[in-house]
Amino acid sequence: MSADPTKNQNNEDYILKDNKKTKFGASFIIVVLIVLAIAVAFSGSYMGWW
Repeated sequence: MSADPTKNQNNEDYILKDNKKTKFGASFIIVVLIVLAIAVAFSGSYMGWW
């Protein structure tokens, strides 16, 4: 935290803010998780585990 309270006056103390970086980061993580789930399902069916 900054020692100058007027510098960060408009910032709130929470992680998920409603801006472009948060939306991009959240959608990127969701897409990566979906791709990983598809890759696991594909490799499982390819190896004959299911």
